[in-house]
Amino acid sequence: MFPHYLCLDLALDLKMSFTIFAKKRNKRHKKLNYRLFLQVMGRGKIPIKRIDNTSSRQVTFSKRRKGLLKKAKELAILCDAEVGLIVFSGTGRLYEFANSSMKSTIARYSMTKEENIQGVNPVVSEVKLWQREVEVLRKQLLNLQLNHRQLLGEELSSLGVEGLQVLESQLEMSLQSIRKKKEQVFTDEIQELNKKGYHVHVENNELQKKFALLTHENKELQKKAQQIKYDNHSAALSNRISVAIPTADLPDNEPVQLQLFQPIHQEKGNQDETPKL
Repeated sequence: MFPHYLCLDLALDLKMSFTIFAKKRNKRHKKLNYRLFLQVMGRGKIPIKRIDNTSSRQVTFSKRRKGLLKKAKELAILCDAEVGLIVFSGTGRLYEFANSSMKSTIARYSMTKEENIQGVNPVVSEVKLWQREVEVLRKQLLNLQLNHRQLLGEELSSLGVEGLQVLESQLEMSLQSIRKKKEQVFTDEIQELNKKGYHVHVENNELQKKFALLTHENKELQKKAQQIKYDNHSAALSNRISVAIPTADLPDNEPVQLQLFQPIHQEKGNQDETPKL
């Protein structure tokens, strides 16, 4: 006989196991039903064979072509590989992708294929590859120099009407971009000068205010200096006045009259005269 609590734990474990098994079974049935639904509704895997319907074939070609080009581009970027892809549609339309020049890629493919067939030394193959790259770069440099001279108006004899029209459109676009840049530079300079003029005007107003304040203070100081000078001059005059009263020649009862004069400064000696009575 098992204890009561052990029987209870065993029953709970069995119940949990049956519950998990039932859930997994339901999920499996749901997945199977969803796969059957997709196959019935036409969303399953497409069999790899020619699509008879023209519109479906064109749609599939467009989607697969975009995916293939996308994968080729990702391969070239991620792995630093030289990728060249050429696709012709059923109507004969060309689609291509190359992370470098398609001509150089095809030339490299042909050269590598020949070398693999003939069993050439890999060192010689690498040298020939670099020589071919140098030749391609030299041709590109010559083309760029020729385009530069044509933009300057030189060596135009090799161009036809269409080439001259293309060159004219390129020059017009270049002139438009140059004029826009020039206008932008002028606008920026004008705005900068306006800002500097505004700051100079503000500084000028501040200097004018300071000058007016200093002028007022100077006038006040001049007034105080004049007042002090006048006070000092008055005190000096009061100290220099002397009174002489001769009483011997005057009668006893005659009144004495006094008259004050300011001292007269002579040019030589600056001698003071006594005031007359």
